[in-house]
Amino acid sequence: MFDRIIGIIDSANYYLWTYVVVTLLVACALYFTLRLKGVQFGMIGEMVKLLTQSGNLAKDKEEAESVVSGNGLPKKRKHVNSFQAFAISLASRVGTGNLAGVASAIFIGGPGAVFWMWLMAFLGSATAFVEATLAQIYKKRGADAFYGGPAYYMEQGLHKRWFGIIFAVLITMTFGLANQMVQSNTLCTALADTCHFNIVWVGIVLTVATLIIIFGGVQRISRFSAIIVPVMAVGFVIIAIVVIALNINIIPDIFRLIFSNAFGFDQAMGGAVGMAVLQGVKRGLFSNEAGEGSAPNAAATAHITHPVKQGLLQSLGVFTDTLLICTCTAFIVLIAGLYNGDADGIVLTTQSLEAEIGPVGRYFITAAIFFFAYSSIIGNYFYGETNIRFITKKPQAVFVFRLLTGGVVLAGTFMTLQETFCIVDLLMGLMTICNLIAITLLSKKTFVLLEDYKAQRKAGKDPEFHKSILSEKDAKDIECW
Repeated sequence: MFDRIIGIIDSANYYLWTYVVVTLLVACALYFTLRLKGVQFGMIGEMVKLLTQSGNLAKDKEEAESVVSGNGLPKKRKHVNSFQAFAISLASRVGTGNLAGVASAIFIGGPGAVFWMWLMAFLGSATAFVEATLAQIYKKRGADAFYGGPAYYMEQGLHKRWFGIIFAVLITMTFGLANQMVQSNTLCTALADTCHFNIVWVGIVLTVATLIIIFGGVQRISRFSAIIVPVMAVGFVIIAIVVIALNINIIPDIFRLIFSNAFGFDQAMGGAVGMAVLQGVKRGLFSNEAGEGSAPNAAATAHITHPVKQGLLQSLGVFTDTLLICTCTAFIVLIAGLYNGDADGIVLTTQSLEAEIGPVGRYFITAAIFFFAYSSIIGNYFYGETNIRFITKKPQAVFVFRLLTGGVVLAGTFMTLQETFCIVDLLMGLMTICNLIAITLLSKKTFVLLEDYKAQRKAGKDPEFHKSILSEKDAKDIECW
């Protein structure tokens, strides 16, 4: 029965992605790139500068510190800073999609899938800018932190709460539940394969560890992500550079392989171009999330002086994820040349690295996937909780969701990677369609804000946003500026 359901979902995914999602993703990415005048290329220096700054976060120091507690005494507001918001979104982006997803895309779609992942990252980073900026514009003020995301800009900006509820349900099911199964499946498979642990016990320990973190709240999530994400990303990049350096003589051949397969110039792969495109776009979106509507939930939590700042940082996150970390995995897999065998997902990545640097590669990947997948589980949970709170204010709903999160983390242990991806692809496609419609309708505001940001920066100022630059009708829907 389960296999039949998976088959039906897989068929639905083919039509949904072939005819709808890919078309919308590419069309929106091109439109935003043109209207924003290539912001993702022209302002890379500004992105890096913002990431390294720590003093530009509090728009109003008194506002940040003069929050009144329940007993009437002043207390400090626990703001999530710009880097922490970036780290939360990167924690969700940088996960099994980078190690298992890329390998799976090459296994199914061939080396050409890598090119389409690159292309979607270059163009999709403009989409990421738009959705993150909108999340900042329409963020809400909570008891001890800001929150927001697509559901909130659908309600405030489009005045369509029903649309926001549909999206909130979809993202909660996608990230809060289905995506968690992909992460736990990959993590548990890697540990069981490398260390010969009992996979059931691995799943139980992972579930308990997840519950400990998620019951701690957003500040614990942000602190955890801010520490672990840079460490795991840098470590993986270093090991990939070593592999590439050891095989520097064949790197030109690897590039030729990617481009020839991407366009069908290789006669043997000529009939598989469509599959390369689909796998490249799907796994690229799963990894970098540009346009999907997930990262804006993290972007909304930042306390900054101008929404464009977080938009730029989220664009940088797409580059970091796909052009750096995904490329590292792709090169390791392609250099080893084992992708035509039976191994898929994390097993293929593990075998490839082991073939290049010996047994230490197996243990390195196992350690890396532990941190990648675990941080993604935490980041994914945050997206789900944010949208549960949009649907209902009842605290019992969040409590139940936390328990469900533990349940699906454990359930992922008993499924195959392709089964988990099949479920995620359907939900991910539907939520992406909803988000792209919303940000396209609201995107004109981001164009105005970008010009305002550039003008202030040109005048030598640290840009600050005032909603008065928008029309009176648009300004009244904005709460926190």
